[in-house]
Amino acid sequence: MTSPIVLLRGVYGVWLREIMRATRDRGQMIGGVSRPLIWLLILGVGLNPYFRGEVFGEVRYVIPYTYLQFLFPAVIVLNIMYTSIQFAVSVIWDREFGFLREVLVSPMPRSLILLGKVLGGSTVAMLHGALVLILARFADVTLSIEQMAMALGLMFVLAFGLTSFGVILAGRVRSFEGFGVFSNTIILPLYFTSSSVFPLDPALTRTQTATAYPEWLVFMVQVNPITYAVDALRGILIGFNQFPPLYGPAVIFGMAIVFFALALIDFSRS
Repeated sequence: MTSPIVLLRGVYGVWLREIMRATRDRGQMIGGVSRPLIWLLILGVGLNPYFRGEVFGEVRYVIPYTYLQFLFPAVIVLNIMYTSIQFAVSVIWDREFGFLREVLVSPMPRSLILLGKVLGGSTVAMLHGALVLILARFADVTLSIEQMAMALGLMFVLAFGLTSFGVILAGRVRSFEGFGVFSNTIILPLYFTSSSVFPLDPALTRTQTATAYPEWLVFMVQVNPITYAVDALRGILIGFNQFPPLYGPAVIFGMAIVFFALALIDFSRS
């Protein structure tokens, strides 16, 4: 019977392999840095003057933040999403070149192998999200140590859930090329319908919201789990929530549990 210490070392070994692989991938590191710069410098600065508007000539947006501040937490989520889901490419790579088969015949339970891989991908994704925090001063966002600690905790749980989701996708897409196209068709719609680049104005009533925005768009924003992840980080980083503050953390932890459970089922069958 394998001792718990040996099993923990096995999990650590799988985790460390994913970290080392990510740190050696220059393209991934460049993307983790350039992506937030493009979004904040071009989109954030370009649209900042147009962040105020009127509805029916009487109700103005009352969000007391610049567009850079509003966009800042959403760019963190974007960086985590791309890194987490693209991590699944490593699962396809390991499957194609036989490494996964070698690991699966080891004494380690498959659940712990998966846990090590997901923890590795989550750590890398969280670090990519943390890179955006360096731009906080540029976005005129002031962060305390407590805020950063809370944000990093939620970012890791979010990355854990999204990395598990990426593993689920990898079990259904068998080629590198197909996964790249397929992942983008998932990431971009999820991101753009998460109230990441535009707010559902809290000054509007439900009827006004349905009039100002298409009903289908409001529905997609409200049922999108990434909406609540973005909202949770906005609540921590800039003190603004469009939904009850407890919704975001609850959805993030729920995603982590459900997606990891589904990934474990798929991984056990592979």
